[in-house]
Amino acid sequence: MPLQAIAPRRLYRQIADQLRTLIERGEFAVGSRLPPERDLAVQLGVSRPSVREALIALEVEGRVEVRMGSGIYVRHADPGNARRIVAEAPLETIRARSLIESELAALAARSMKKSQMAGLREAIAVMEGEAASGRTPTQGDRLFHVRIAEASDNSVLLRIVTELYDERHNPLFEQLGSHFETARSWATAIAEHRAVVDAIAARSPQAAREAMAHHLANSHDRFTANWSPDADARVVKRVSRRTA
Repeated sequence: MPLQAIAPRRLYRQIADQLRTLIERGEFAVGSRLPPERDLAVQLGVSRPSVREALIALEVEGRVEVRMGSGIYVRHADPGNARRIVAEAPLETIRARSLIESELAALAARSMKKSQMAGLREAIAVMEGEAASGRTPTQGDRLFHVRIAEASDNSVLLRIVTELYDERHNPLFEQLGSHFETARSWATAIAEHRAVVDAIAARSPQAAREAMAHHLANSHDRFTANWSPDADARVVKRVSRRTA
């Protein structure tokens, strides 16, 4: 038999594969609750964020169900119909964005023109308008981050920032957001965006770098919070519809 190339697998997929195999072997019966994320991370020797991404992948596949305030439960699923999720890991994407966009914010503080500053404030206004109308303010959010990248006058960096931001639309990111993105969390994020604008307007590269790093670190932390029982009711309903 000819040798085949070995394709590297993302860590969250390796974890999901292990858990899926245990479920299929009956180690975790249908209806049973999986061990807490912290315990799984210790047993597997990986980080909790990587376990979180694996569990979200299994949820999208229909293998498990997240019950806010209770835990992760095994669902009955037809193994033949389960779809394998191949997507960029959301939390890894946020960490990559932090490395790149923090420096771009610092660069913007040095070089952003007045017209570009106006465009940045306009992006926040779009976010506020979306939030006020009950919509998820991703259009304004995307515009904000893209306009900071545009100030670098570097087409490669602009493409990278745009592509990384658009990973928000992959199934893992959307499912993760359905659990943790609420009107309250977006209000906090908008305030963090304003802090970035203030630092850029003050022409302080260090303050701009720190403000962007702070915002993206908080974004990461919001997605790794405990499965809270006091989650927004609208989000819980949306999750229930998706997992029914």
